[in-house]
Amino acid sequence: MRSALRITLASAIVAAALAPALASAQAKDGYLTDTAGGVVKAPGAGVCVRTSQWTPALAIAECDPDLVKKPAPAAQKAAPQKAAPQKAAPKPKPAKPEFLNVEEKIELQGMEFNKAEMTAGNKEDLDKFLGALGKATKARAPVQIGAVIVTGHTDRIGSMKYNMKLSEKRAITVKDYIVSKGIDQKLIFWEGKGPKQPIPVTKFCDNKMKRKQLIECLAPNRRVTVEVVGRAQSLAKPKAAAKKPAAKR
Repeated sequence: MRSALRITLASAIVAAALAPALASAQAKDGYLTDTAGGVVKAPGAGVCVRTSQWTPALAIAECDPDLVKKPAPAAQKAAPQKAAPQKAAPKPKPAKPEFLNVEEKIELQGMEFNKAEMTAGNKEDLDKFLGALGKATKARAPVQIGAVIVTGHTDRIGSMKYNMKLSEKRAITVKDYIVSKGIDQKLIFWEGKGPKQPIPVTKFCDNKMKRKQLIECLAPNRRVTVEVVGRAQSLAKPKAAAKKPAAKR
C-alpha cells in the first residue's frame, strides 16, 4: 500500500504531486496526512481530506479557518483622521461563484464469506453513488472529486492476520472497479481494517450460534466503505434580504 490515508462519506485531500494510486494513508488529528506530516489536499480543489474521526473541535486554521476560534483584537485608540474627499462609487464587480465542500459516503455490505469479489448489488449501489456525484442538483453542480478513500472490512471469524489481508483484497477490488468507471487512480487511497470496525448491530451475533447462522448474522461486516471528498459550485439562489417593518408613527 502507499503513503497517506486516514480515512465524510465529503468533502476529503491530495496534492497534485502525490504519487501512486495504491497508498496506505495515515490519519492524525482528524485529517489525512502524508509521510512528512503535512495535511493532504485535493488537487485543484484545495480541500483538506478529513478522517472519519474528524469533529469541529479538531478543526485547524489551515483547513477550516471558519471553525477555529480567533483571538479578540486588542483595543486600540483610533487616531483622528481627516475627512477624505468623496469619490465616485466604484462599479459593482460580478459575484464570484460560491463553492461547496462535498463529503459523501457509501457502505458496500454483504460481500460473500471468505471472498473479495463485489456482489451484483454492490456494483449497482456503487454505480448509483458515483453517478449521483456526476449530476447537478438544485443545490450544486457536478462534484469535482478531490480524493476517494476506500476501506475494506471483514467479520470477526478467522485470524487477525488472515482478515487483514482479506480486507485489503476487498479494498483493491473496489478501487479497481472505481478506476474502471473513469476516476483517476491517483485520487484513490485504500487500506484494509480487518474486523476492527464492525457494524454496531453485529455485536448481538453470538459466537455460540451455529456457524452458518453466525456467518449470516455477521454479513454486514463483510463490506467496503467508499468516501468521496471534493467540491462543487453552489447553484442555490442567494436569499433576498428581509424587509424591515415600517416604523409606526
